[in-house]
Amino acid sequence: MTQQSESTTSTTTRESDEPALPSPLAPPYPPLAEPRPLAERRVWPRTFHDRLTAPLPGLKAMARFAREGAVRPGPEGLADIPRLPYAPAPLPRVDARTVAVTWAGHASWVLRIGGLTVLTDPVWSRRILGTPARITPVGVPWEELPRVDAVVISHNHYDHLDAPTLRRLPRDTPVFVPAGLARWFHRRRFTRVTELDWWEAAELDGVRFDFVPSHHWSKRSLTDTCHSLWGGWVLTDESGQRVYFAGDTGYGHWFSRIGRRYPGIDLALLPIGAYDPRWWLRDVHCDPEEAVRAAQDLGATRMAPMHWATFVLSAEPVLEPLTRVRAAWEKAGLPRENLWDMPVGASKVL
Repeated sequence: MTQQSESTTSTTTRESDEPALPSPLAPPYPPLAEPRPLAERRVWPRTFHDRLTAPLPGLKAMARFAREGAVRPGPEGLADIPRLPYAPAPLPRVDARTVAVTWAGHASWVLRIGGLTVLTDPVWSRRILGTPARITPVGVPWEELPRVDAVVISHNHYDHLDAPTLRRLPRDTPVFVPAGLARWFHRRRFTRVTELDWWEAAELDGVRFDFVPSHHWSKRSLTDTCHSLWGGWVLTDESGQRVYFAGDTGYGHWFSRIGRRYPGIDLALLPIGAYDPRWWLRDVHCDPEEAVRAAQDLGATRMAPMHWATFVLSAEPVLEPLTRVRAAWEKAGLPRENLWDMPVGASKVL
């Protein structure tokens, strides 16, 4: 298992030497990087294989996966599709001091922070490549969105980087992407694309966008495995209100590191679905119990589950992620009101 140093712009320390999670008033550790220029043109390595935290599946694993064929729930696991929580409602009114989130489904959120409207991994399409149609409608009609001030992308998998959705945006929309992914946007004539490495940041209209590590990988074609980076985003407004968007990730030591670097996370948007079979997906997708543990590692006050109830990507019953995350949250002794287990289309305001 390889482990990437935290940044070329900050001091690297061994994990065993790092201090305990600080209070929200303590300075970040290590200090945050200075924001980089927006839309900066950069040169990256051809591959980011060295950032993998676990090996990609080999031939033996692929053969076992093909033999077992457990990629979808059985009829009993799909029977609860009508019970999946779906409650679309108008977006709440906010001002520049308000943080609000609305779950559009999967990893797509309408995040209002610091007066900006930010979309995370926007997928408004009914279908994505290689996957059955979504099992719940999009929670927010596109025509009801306010002006989109920015987009953040976690990685290039089709259920997170959706070309038909992105084509709906003006080409001068600011987009924040992982290292190596700007070329994809430039080919589609986006003009304000900022790509960042782990632990780097940029600022837009007083909101800071920090790109942080995750346990995942990237691939969009037969020849581009790990040619762009993957990760999550920490957004912080001028008053210090902070939201963490994990993107797609397995559980691991990065969560405690992110919590040390960005103390006082008010809300963590964490994935809880697409985890079965566990032997196949453990390294790249959290299960519900791991997501709750990740929220605790982060020191986050609140957690909002995502990455479930939208696309059938794996073998667990469709309603199981919700029941398991609620049980794990209760078992951890955490305040029930701080688990924002929202229906698709619902909103919460800090």
